[in-house]
Amino acid sequence: MAPNIEILQPAGWPRPRGYSNGLAARGKQVFISGMIGWEPDGVFRAKDFAGQVRQALANIVEVLAEAGAGPEHIVRMTWYVLDKRVYVASYEDIGKAYREIIGRHFPAMTAVQVAGLVEDEAQVEIEVTAVVPD
Repeated sequence: MAPNIEILQPAGWPRPRGYSNGLAARGKQVFISGMIGWEPDGVFRAKDFAGQVRQALANIVEVLAEAGAGPEHIVRMTWYVLDKRVYVASYEDIGKAYREIIGRHFPAMTAVQVAGLVEDEAQVEIEVTAVVPD
């Protein structure tokens, strides 16, 4: 956990798995548009859900680096998925990709099933907010 981030865990609440109930942070705010599973050249090489998640997370880390930030500075993630059943069925592979790319840092997260995404090949889109220490 970055030194500018405090986990908000109410007493008596069960600890969530894979995310935090809330975070408090201080510093430079970084807002990243929804990242999808295409590679930097705009081509979807991964056709499966977990592969697209892996690429979207890699894209997020690359944009974070432009702000002098890393995955440890992420305070919020919003996942937009086309099919929650595919999302749930992919937990194991998503978790592996997440730990390899983001690490063991678990920001506040929301996942929402949507009717569609702007890019027809996209199966997931992930928005991020990060806070970098001053």
